[in-house]
Amino acid sequence: MSGRPAAVSERMSRVDTAWLRMDNDANLMMIVGVWLIEPQLGLDDLRRRVAERLLRYDRFRQRVVEDAMGASWVEDGEVDLSAHVVAETLRPAAGQTPTEALQARVGELAATPLDRTRPLWELRLVEALEPGCSAVIIRVHHCIGDGIALISVMLSITDDGQPPPERVRPPEGQAEGDAFADLLLKPMTDLTLKAIGLYGDGVVKSVEWMSNPVQPLAGGLDVARAGMQVVQDAAALALMPDDSPTRLKGKATPGKRVAWGQPLPLDEVKAVAQAFGASINDVLLASVAGAIGSYLRAHGDDPTGQEIRAMVPVNLRPMEEAWKLGNRFGLVPLVLPIGIANPVERLAAVRARMNELKGGYQPVLAFALLAVAGLLIKPMQDALLNLFARKATAVMTNVPGPRHPLAFCGRTVRQVMFWVPQSGDIGVGVSVLSYGGGVQFGLITDDALCPDPQAVVDRFRPEFEQLLYLALMLPWGHADEG
Repeated sequence: MSGRPAAVSERMSRVDTAWLRMDNDANLMMIVGVWLIEPQLGLDDLRRRVAERLLRYDRFRQRVVEDAMGASWVEDGEVDLSAHVVAETLRPAAGQTPTEALQARVGELAATPLDRTRPLWELRLVEALEPGCSAVIIRVHHCIGDGIALISVMLSITDDGQPPPERVRPPEGQAEGDAFADLLLKPMTDLTLKAIGLYGDGVVKSVEWMSNPVQPLAGGLDVARAGMQVVQDAAALALMPDDSPTRLKGKATPGKRVAWGQPLPLDEVKAVAQAFGASINDVLLASVAGAIGSYLRAHGDDPTGQEIRAMVPVNLRPMEEAWKLGNRFGLVPLVLPIGIANPVERLAAVRARMNELKGGYQPVLAFALLAVAGLLIKPMQDALLNLFARKATAVMTNVPGPRHPLAFCGRTVRQVMFWVPQSGDIGVGVSVLSYGGGVQFGLITDDALCPDPQAVVDRFRPEFEQLLYLALMLPWGHADEG
């Protein structure tokens, strides 16, 4: 006996367990990000900030211990920052720019597992990416939190960031978030009313579940309509055909490539959206669809009439609770009309597709499916979650970031990028992020399916500029009339 105090243990929620076990040989469930910081940042400053701010969050001090029933978060010692916050030097190959060298390194790290014997996160500092600029590469396993939660954490470690509130631990034996999952897992045939508050930009309503035959059906017609919508969405998800075959869909492999472009001015995106009576999101997604379609044409494919699906996360938590970490999101399948060459027609099609998604319960059903998956052994979980992989070509996230550039250790965060993991055999991850007055498109791809993601990213701005040009050609007052 060493006399070491007993480790503090807490059960992992079912949904987080599903994400933990979703790693496979081709796709690792890591959220990967890059901050470009100027002037240069030193390793000591970075470690000091991590110790002061990031380690306030339990999950960044805990390692994961798996067992037959799932997994637990275990805190049993000091975090070794020399293993979690490390420095490295990039030496570009002949003819390679510093940015290209950084992209290659991020691709390598996206395909490299985190050390399961330690807390599942890492920061790598490239101290001299280019004169006067450093890069911080961030890797965090998805079981720690979703994109919204992790952006909240990253904001908290900036100079003006606010620390997390005091954390309230769940009752002993119950994982945080499982109470929410339990409500989703209750059989609908029980007919008891149970209100669940679902929050987020896309789901700002409460979903009522029926499960107690003794209680009257409060809400009457509204409850009946909600029940019908759930049944319809469940059937649609199960019966949805597999996605269109393109060169971007196939058997995933371990190799990964990442790419990003320079941000678009957010004011210009807003102006285009207003001119066409669309949302900012519609304009960005139409540009993404156009970039993918143009890439396929350049490679000799004819995407005319084709559509592909992207699984889009929908936040299911109040934004003020993002600091609690964990995964609280559902998924909806968004159809991207890659086969429409006309940019205005494509924008109208995207807008129509987005409107079709409003009011549905698919995000809740997807969350319930993940909760169920967390109860299953890994082979059964993989089979269940492959349902999503067969029906989609990409995973896509669109995250609103700070409107003004952040300060970090007295320096400026010039640019922010991040990439979402892909599950199963999905080989494309699309990230749209607004930050500091700009909007940026990032891509991570399987190198066997799309070895040159920069060629897709480079088509994003021209597709947007077509819409911008056409918006400028509209008669004055058109936006006001719309």
